[in-house]
Amino acid sequence: MDRIDALAAFHAAAADGGFAAAARRLKLSRAQVSKLIAEMETQLGARLFQRTTRRLNLTEAGRSYLNATRVVLETLDGAANAVRDTQSTLTGPLRINAPVSFGIAHIAPLLTGFLAQHPGVQIDLTLNDRVVDLIEEGYDMVVRIGVLPDSSLIARRLAPARLAIVGAPAYFKRHGRPKRPEDLKAHNCLGYSYWSLRDEWPLTGPDGRTMRVKVRGTFSSNNGDALRQCALDGLGLIQQPTFSIGPDLAAGRLERVLTGYGLRDLAVYAVTAPGAAGLKHRAFADYLARAWAGTPPWDKGWK
Repeated sequence: MDRIDALAAFHAAAADGGFAAAARRLKLSRAQVSKLIAEMETQLGARLFQRTTRRLNLTEAGRSYLNATRVVLETLDGAANAVRDTQSTLTGPLRINAPVSFGIAHIAPLLTGFLAQHPGVQIDLTLNDRVVDLIEEGYDMVVRIGVLPDSSLIARRLAPARLAIVGAPAYFKRHGRPKRPEDLKAHNCLGYSYWSLRDEWPLTGPDGRTMRVKVRGTFSSNNGDALRQCALDGLGLIQQPTFSIGPDLAAGRLERVLTGYGLRDLAVYAVTAPGAAGLKHRAFADYLARAWAGTPPWDKGWK
């Protein structure tokens, strides 16, 4: 058994959820992938996958082995890509997916500069706010914001993404300001539909304890711009990333509340499939990281 080929087959099967999909990615037959993984399981003395008729699921041993060997495969892929990069130039398509508001405000303005440096690249940018399947939907890179779950995908942190609870001065004039987290129960809290905690806002106090406040509101949306507009119109409070509301905070159109309490720590990530990141992917991620280095532009001009 070639241990490197077996390791690549294992990671591909874990990422794609099946031997057939892994075989297509690795340009092997399904039987070859199955044999490599079976031999690996025999050598390890443990089953790595729970096999069903629809999908492969990692066993506990499989998850442990996946995490332990990820750095090995990344190192090998990085070394191979580095050699290939010295023999290649930036050319060809690059399919990217990103959230709508963030993509319009913070990715689209950077594309002209990147493409001016690399005219051989053709970028296809798709914007939506749902969580896409990078592999199934054929994206080269996905820009994701939040706390990423464990997976076999490769995530590179590009920038911080802070959360803030805000409202318009007109709203505070009519309804007052929450002084403590529990005061949020008396306010119209507008919810982001794609957050699992849209009706329960966690805040961490000065003592380090986190409390989850059950909130209610008359409006929710799967789009941050819609929530921002309703907050600007004085409808209620929103909990949104500062990349969406930073200019409003700087201009005083929105004001923060409960600043003594911590909210969830988020970040902006570039996510790629294992072994798929080549020169174009890394160059684009590098370009974004440089543009957002230090204090990102959305956090400048306000405190």
